[in-house]
Amino acid sequence: MPLVIVDQARYHDGRRLPCRDIGEELDAIRAEGSSDFLWIGMKDPSEETFDRVSGALHLHSLAIEDSVVGDQRPKLERYGDGYFLVLRPLRYIEETSDVESGELMVFLGPHSLVTVRRGEAAPLAGLRSRLEEDPSALEHGPWGVFHAIIDHIVDQYLAIEDELQVDLEEIEERIFSAGHEVSSEEIYTLKREVLEFKRAANPLLRPMVQLVGDATPVPSEELRLRFRDVKDHLSLVIDNTESQDRLLTDVLSAHLAQVGVRQNQDMRKISAWAAMAALPTMIAGVYGMNFEGMPELDMSISVGGREIYYGYPLVLLLMVLACVGLHRLFTRSGWL
Repeated sequence: MPLVIVDQARYHDGRRLPCRDIGEELDAIRAEGSSDFLWIGMKDPSEETFDRVSGALHLHSLAIEDSVVGDQRPKLERYGDGYFLVLRPLRYIEETSDVESGELMVFLGPHSLVTVRRGEAAPLAGLRSRLEEDPSALEHGPWGVFHAIIDHIVDQYLAIEDELQVDLEEIEERIFSAGHEVSSEEIYTLKREVLEFKRAANPLLRPMVQLVGDATPVPSEELRLRFRDVKDHLSLVIDNTESQDRLLTDVLSAHLAQVGVRQNQDMRKISAWAAMAALPTMIAGVYGMNFEGMPELDMSISVGGREIYYGYPLVLLLMVLACVGLHRLFTRSGWL
């Protein structure tokens, strides 16, 4: 897959300037000793074509390998005077209630910032435009953009966590409401989305602790406060997601218990109807053996000089009364 440079620019005091050749612009910034920096945005790079950018910016080979291979956990690594951050952006798909994850790598240097995006869940075009309209973050240099990117990702987490909470409350309400069926597949699907969310958000807490700890590399106190605010938001998201995961486990257990209760009720009904069918079958089977000398066969009454045998109707009446009695008994006990 060929390298795609989505956007590249040079920034001076928060203002965007054109950037034609990355190496020449970076050499000029170093020679001038200015606070300008480059921001290069890339999408789905290949190993071969990544050499041009990495050679100009002197990126570390291990960080380049992680960017090319992809599928990394969120982490923060230091290479010389630069840093390498892996983020897992998320996107909530409203139509299917799915959570889609992408991958975003950030190379942070003294005078450069490179963002490498994989997948469609990590758009930064809107972020760059907003920063250029309000250049307060750009005035802090690469670290200001670095904070804005992490803050943007965590804000996405907050929005998606709210969507997952709505889905969870809907399922919980349907579970305990009469006439609303919920399948185990629906609950498991939502639990899988929550786990996908946790895989993206939970590992990011460790890099955030590094950025706000005593050995923080963040150059200014103002940015440290901003990073601390992002960490607080991330901690809130993680706590809420852990609660959602536990609640989903309880909801799934409650659903399976309800399924078991319904199955027991069905079995009781089946057993009751089987018992009502078995009794007349047993009586009919006994008389079906055609024994001679059974008093019921000769039971009769004389009516107007005519002998009427009532053994057969009497047995039928006994069957009906027995079934009615069993039905009432099972109804009172709750089996029917």
